[in-house]
Amino acid sequence: MVEIRRLEPERVEDLLRLWREAGLPHKPRGRDSPEMLRRQMEENPEGFIGAYDGDRLVGAVIATYDGRKGWINRLAVHPAYRRRGVATALVKAAEEVLIRKGALVIAALILEDNKPSLNLFKKLGYEVGRGVVYVRKALRPEA
Repeated sequence: MVEIRRLEPERVEDLLRLWREAGLPHKPRGRDSPEMLRRQMEENPEGFIGAYDGDRLVGAVIATYDGRKGWINRLAVHPAYRRRGVATALVKAAEEVLIRKGALVIAALILEDNKPSLNLFKKLGYEVGRGVVYVRKALRPEA
């Protein structure tokens, strides 16, 4: 049985390992470095949520609130635990955190070729926005 609970800063290496095992692209020398992640976890402790099988981290999500909108970020589930409801449980836990913070709109950015994630969010009542173009400005190449 998988248990959903807070992801503690001392588990940051487990989070990075999960992202690698799940095939989630990340920036280990930039915004996803252990130091940056620990700082983010300390600033937003309830937003880092893990799915555990015993002591093993098998899924994770980050919930952030910008004061206007809630964001579901970096949802990842270990391949051996997919199609067992882990991602759904993580999204629901993230929604609970964001609702407590005051979010009236919850959103996620999903790569258009990530059909499993798109299907999951659609199943959970999310609508796919059209006509939105994502722009970004990386202040350092590794960011």
